[in-house]
Amino acid sequence: MNTALAAIFVFMIVILFHEFGHFITAKMVGIKVHEFSIGMGPRLFHKTKGETDYSIRVLPIGGYVRMEGEDESSNDPKSFNKKPIGSRILVVAAGAIMNFVLAIIVFTIVSYGTGMPTTIIDEVIVDSPAYNVGLKAGDKIISVNNTETKSWKTIVEKISDEKSTEDMEVIVLRGSEKKEFLLRPEFDKEIDRYVIGIVPQMRKSFSSAIKGGIEKTGMVLGLMFQFLKMLFTGQVKKGDLSGPVGVIYTVGEAAKYGFINVLYITGFISVNLGFFNLLPLPALDGSRILFMLIELFRGKPINSEKEGFIHFIGFVLLIILMVFVTYSDIVRFF
Repeated sequence: MNTALAAIFVFMIVILFHEFGHFITAKMVGIKVHEFSIGMGPRLFHKTKGETDYSIRVLPIGGYVRMEGEDESSNDPKSFNKKPIGSRILVVAAGAIMNFVLAIIVFTIVSYGTGMPTTIIDEVIVDSPAYNVGLKAGDKIISVNNTETKSWKTIVEKISDEKSTEDMEVIVLRGSEKKEFLLRPEFDKEIDRYVIGIVPQMRKSFSSAIKGGIEKTGMVLGLMFQFLKMLFTGQVKKGDLSGPVGVIYTVGEAAKYGFINVLYITGFISVNLGFFNLLPLPALDGSRILFMLIELFRGKPINSEKEGFIHFIGFVLLIILMVFVTYSDIVRFF
């Protein structure tokens, strides 16, 4: 897949889902939507239907939903500012929620396309700990160190345990016969964990794929929280941050290995966008939700001019950050 086309595809699909979340929820709670736009800059195409103008713009780097009374006072009963706080919070949060939904969808497709690992051994690596003790393809691992293994994830976790420098007991089902093996895992520097040298059989199952899609989305969310913690503790280096250029480069690299890899990156970026949009930083959706929660507890809204100024400052800071990470990306990749 062409790098530029892959990057445009990823940006457009992630942005489309995010903005559609805002749009459809606004419509559901009865807010007047003036414009639903994908992209920024001059319009390439637009069509007006009902009270909404739908448009596609030149630059696939953003999008927006322009609602009545969102950034200014309005007496229209269908305006954003006239709706209950619960409805407003739902509309603002819906963009991020749809990003998580997109991630689950694409990770489910990836899981179904590649298959889900089972507890049955498909291959035993020659001269590995598993090979040396006599484990064979077709063996079903039912227990590791007295822990029942109903999933490949459990097997990996037990083998990767910090006590893996000791011998461990592996019980398998070979045909109808149970067999016990004692072996010591070896450390694989490439993947930074202990292994025993087995490859699982993969099974394609729609229900398992959905479960895998949800689990992968949760895993990426966990990585986001971990990154945030590292950011606040000063463990994140300048090169760890990436902007649009870095994303395009990453998508391009993924595209070299096929469409499934592009989908995986799409899910990862979608979770990123949803997560960071919910952070309570000025100009992001999270800060708008925070202001509405403050309004809920105060019983009255914060002065709109003050709130607007705070969001403006946040927007300027985000632009400065974007320029910084874009420059860093250009230096790093080119």
